Amino acid sequence: MVNSLLEALNVRVVGTGEKILVLAHGFGTDQSAWQRILPFFLRDYRVVLYDLVCAGSVNPDYFDFRRYTTLDAYVDDLLQILETLGIDRCAYVGHSVSAMIGILAAIRRPELFTKLILIGASPRFLNDKDYHGGFEVAEIEKVFSAMEANYEAWVNGFAPLAVGADVPAAVREFSRTLFNMRPDISLFVSRTVFNSDLRGVLGFVKVPCSIIQTAKDVSVPTSVANYLRNNLGGRNTVHMLNIEGHLPHLSAPSLLAQELRRALSR
Repeated sequence: MVNSLLEALNVRVVGTGEKILVLAHGFGTDQSAWQRILPFFLRDYRVVLYDLVCAGSVNPDYFDFRRYTTLDAYVDDLLQILETLGIDRCAYVGHSVSAMIGILAAIRRPELFTKLILIGASPRFLNDKDYHGGFEVAEIEKVFSAMEANYEAWVNGFAPLAVGADVPAAVREFSRTLFNMRPDISLFVSRTVFNSDLRGVLGFVKVPCSIIQTAKDVSVPTSVANYLRNNLGGRNTVHMLNIEGHLPHLSAPSLLAQELRRALSR
């Protein structure tokens, strides 16, 4: 990757605390998704923020379609950021696809992570014979076709569904960061995420995990949170937020921040 990775992925370290907290955003957003969460943590933590290479805030020239065919390349980026910053212990908060990236990173380097906090996480979005991921293959293919045919129309339909709650500012914010993504990158990453199946590796995670799930999420059925708790290899807890939507850091930031603080103190 041209320039340093820290520069390319807009890495920032903010806050004055002793402990390190990594906040990693999900598909369709960038690190600005955490802006309402940050104030709750700046005193007690040094917070690491970065953008996934697919984010609209990153120069699209850095997105290598051959490299980012699986989540492993995103794991490489995360571990390289931590190494470059000289971080050897941290708590990690990952939303959606970044929850999965955190799981894979913790399998590779368990000593790096004190805790994983997984928000709206799913090891597999597609249904299987004994597993309810929430989507059939035909439904997902329809989504991909819609993204390809008219990206703007797809965003305008998808953003309110994903936010779920009646929070117009959150819908506007999510729409903004989705529109910032180049449509071909957005589609490619969506395919990568929906083709991922991490169920077989969950048992290798020995780091304690806090799974945070909203009561109604269009992307992740609540049963998936319990599946994660039962199949991840360490000591795990599930915390249900009695709200709707896949993006609680946008739609209910103070509620999520309280839950994050609780999870970090356990």
